[in-house]
Amino acid sequence: MSGRVAGKVALVTGAARGQGRADALRLAQEGADVIVVDVCAPLPSVPYDSATPQDLRETVRQVEQTGQRVVPAITDVRDLEKLRSVVDDAVGQLGRLDIVVANAGICVPKSWDQVTPTIFEDTISTNITGVWNTVMVGAPHLVRAGGGSIILISSAAGIKVQPFMVPYTTSKFAVRGMAKAFAAELGQHNIRVNSVHPTGVNTPMGTGNMAAELGAAIAGYERLGAMFMNMLPVDITEPEDVADTVLFLASDESRFITAHEIAPDAGVTEF
Repeated sequence: MSGRVAGKVALVTGAARGQGRADALRLAQEGADVIVVDVCAPLPSVPYDSATPQDLRETVRQVEQTGQRVVPAITDVRDLEKLRSVVDDAVGQLGRLDIVVANAGICVPKSWDQVTPTIFEDTISTNITGVWNTVMVGAPHLVRAGGGSIILISSAAGIKVQPFMVPYTTSKFAVRGMAKAFAAELGQHNIRVNSVHPTGVNTPMGTGNMAAELGAAIAGYERLGAMFMNMLPVDITEPEDVADTVLFLASDESRFITAHEIAPDAGVTEF
């Protein structure tokens, strides 16, 4: 099957690399033009390497190889007015918007008593406010297009508690609820809203000091380390695996699916 989102335009945030790049590329491979947004700057709280403008240019290069149009923008999803400006401009260039993938997010593993106010605020503002901003600037274009699909990237931590990540788990449960709330009100415009809940994914979020930080937290209470175990015999999934779920929710194959949580999670939320 090919051309599953042919003629459509998608907005993907956090698209410079990793999961966002995989989502943008998969949608382009199936016929969508894409708007790719990323902050492309250091994020002080995170223990892993931040995305760069060079990363975003590589996403653009890979999308262009599919033959689809791509409009990049460097902006912080926490800045509502700047995000609205770049999305409105990009939609003006591409003519419409049909799909919104709110993927941008951060994760800072710490035991509860090591979480600073800065870590909490950075996580909440990026993972909740940034997702809300993305829907608020994208949804009006979907209304004008006569419908579409909004996909909020949550996490297994938005279904089952993941320890040593209090701000992250809080934010991802909020994203799950946000999807259901938006789905209720946007349904009248033929707009579907769903959340996606992956297990651990092999992306740059696992680079830098990420593994060491998580390992240090688990060492403080090793019993909870088992909560990260997948039911299927895999330790980690690939971003392309999650991108296939995003494509399904973006396509007409899921035209009657809304207000749901879809979990390509290798069974971690049931184990």
